[in-house]
Amino acid sequence: MASTGMTKRSRTRRAGESAYGLLLLAKNVAMGLVALLILVAGVWSSWDEAKPTMLTKGLERGTVTVSDCGDDWCTGSFAPARAGGATHGRVRVDKAVTDGTGDRVPVALKPGTDRAVRTGVAGILHAWVPFGGSLLLTSLIVAGGLGLRRTGWTMGLLGAALLGASFATLTL
Repeated sequence: MASTGMTKRSRTRRAGESAYGLLLLAKNVAMGLVALLILVAGVWSSWDEAKPTMLTKGLERGTVTVSDCGDDWCTGSFAPARAGGATHGRVRVDKAVTDGTGDRVPVALKPGTDRAVRTGVAGILHAWVPFGGSLLLTSLIVAGGLGLRRTGWTMGLLGAALLGASFATLTL
């Protein structure tokens, strides 16, 4: 009988190989779930600010003239964009989206609160900053842990571009 060059592996070796394959699969699934969790957390934390910034229909829009700034918040008077809109004495806006006292910032008021969010391109980019950070963090997991280097680089570059664009539009 002719030899085919194949040798039969022992039952123990076959079981060990399949267990190793199962461990590799479990590692990849776990890494994928962690990456997905970080991305979902970034979207979740960004959406609270992004929703009133992007979807302004039905929200009161106007301009805040900043009169006082603290560590995290600035306050000022709100002037409505439409004639007949309600004027609010003091509203709060994130300090990161203003240039300080005297700055006039286009905003939309969050319903039922005294909080205002910046509108326009600068406001939208600032609202998505947590998502940009989650893209940067996830890129390390995708490239290093899962071995998907091009995907990881792409995610990292998109996150860095989002953070850079937000910084650039807020400092102009």
